[in-house]
Parts: sequence; C-alpha cells; structure tokens
Amino acid sequence: MTRAGTGPRLSGRVALGVGGNGGIGAAIAEAFGTEGATVVVADRAGGSEGGAAGFVPVDVTVQESVEAAVEEILRAHGQIDVLVNSAGILEESPLAEMSLAQWQKTIDVDLTGTFLACRAVVPHMIRQGSGRIINIASQLGIKGGRGLTHYSAAKAGVIGLTKALALEVAEHGVLVNAIAPGPIHTPMVAGITEDWKKAKQAELPLGRFGVPAEVAPTAVLLASSPGGDLYVGQTLGPNSGDVMP
Repeated sequence: MTRAGTGPRLSGRVALGVGGNGGIGAAIAEAFGTEGATVVVADRAGGSEGGAAGFVPVDVTVQESVEAAVEEILRAHGQIDVLVNSAGILEESPLAEMSLAQWQKTIDVDLTGTFLACRAVVPHMIRQGSGRIINIASQLGIKGGRGLTHYSAAKAGVIGLTKALALEVAEHGVLVNAIAPGPIHTPMVAGITEDWKKAKQAELPLGRFGVPAEVAPTAVLLASSPGGDLYVGQTLGPNSGDVMP
C-alpha cells in the first residue's frame, strides 16, 4: 500500500507469480500490483488476476513448460526481479491408504515445481546481480499433519530448498526466503474434511484460519527494500500461532 512520502515499494520491478491465479498467489499478485510492480502470473489455466499485468500458461511439473514461461517473460519485460512460487495441491489421505500416484503428484507440484521455477530464474537473477525469491511453504512442513504426509514432506522440502539455495546465491545479491502460512481459507483446502478443519481451528491460539490478504503483506516485505534486505534463508510464519519456532 502506498504511504505518504515513500511511494510504492515495488515500483520498476517485474514479479513472476507461479501458481498466482488463486488463493495466496492471487492475493500476492494483487498486493504486488498495488505496490507498483509489473506482475506476470504463470498458471495452468486462466488469465491475469488481481494486480497482474500479464499471464503465461505453465505446467510446473514439466521442465520445458517452466523454462518456456520464464523465457517468454524475459523477452517481454527484459527482467525478472521477484519470483513467487505458490503453486500447490492438497489432498488428505492416511499414509497407509496413499497411492504412489498421490504421493508423486504432490511432490511433483509442491516441491519439484518450486525447484524447476527457481532453476529457470536463478541464472538470470545472478547475471543481473539482484533478485528476490519467495517460496510458499506451510507450517505443516515444520510440524507435520495427520493425513498429510505427502504435503508435509513436500513443504519441508521447500523449506530445505530455500535455505540451501539462499546459501548459494546471497553473494550474488539474490535473496531467497520462504513463507510458511498456517491454515488459510483458500480453494486448495476444499479437499480437506470438515472434521479436520474444525479440529485444526480449535488448536489455533488465534482461534481462526487466516485469509490470503493476511499473508500477502509478508511477501511484500520480503520483496521490498529496505524491508526485506536482511532476510536470507528465512521462513516467516503467518500461521495463527500454530507454530512458534
């Protein structure tokens, strides 16, 4: 949000939101647009949302699709200053009943998709000597969740990827961090049972799930300067008190 005497925090920056057409990703795209960024959403279907200036189709599980989307954005805008990885799926299943296909699909979208997008964008950011990468993880990657071993494992992997990549690229001016939200009211949680959601809400010190607009300001902080300048390999947790590291 623009503040008197300071102006938009992301003016002149090009932001790529992978998985930015719904839930948290869409809220971040809108917040970035409000802060003056040129936002391009990359998702499986649909057009630009919220504050997005453009849209490119992508399948985050396919290397060639991710690389083509990044190249298209670089041709159109000449730079990518911020990458947000928010593509994800969530399906509830006890491990003993989980198929290999369920496990693999979640890992492919939630973890490998993040890896592919980072790998496609990082060389460009290193060449330009600056960049911000924000990976959307989950508090379940820290504490685990019943019926969500595949999702918890994938998001734990995102946190580990974030830390390791941050060590590799910080010296080049590229800052990599993660956001690990708690339960958020998004279309993605539609596949979770009402019993699970009620029990989870009762555990939270805040007593409620969050909404995407309450997560987006954390992404703005990490993408902005000087606000995000000292965050390297960190995992920030807007999680209603579910995890207190």
